[in-house]
Amino acid sequence: MDGTKRADIQIGATVMVVQKQDQRSGKLTEGKVKKILTNSAVHHRGIKVMLENGVVGRVQQIDENKKG
Repeated sequence: MDGTKRADIQIGATVMVVQKQDQRSGKLTEGKVKKILTNSAVHHRGIKVMLENGVVGRVQQIDENKKG
């Protein structure tokens, strides 16, 4: 599942995000959602979240097997 819909993302869910500095390379970082930063229901580049380790990025994938 992609991360373009805010309703699909839950606090504690395991997701793959792309950080601002990694957008060109497409490097993904895995972590658990601590806070959802995007207020709109949908965002075409991915909902912006903060992970538990402090990393901020846009959700590219949601791990269905590790939902919080």
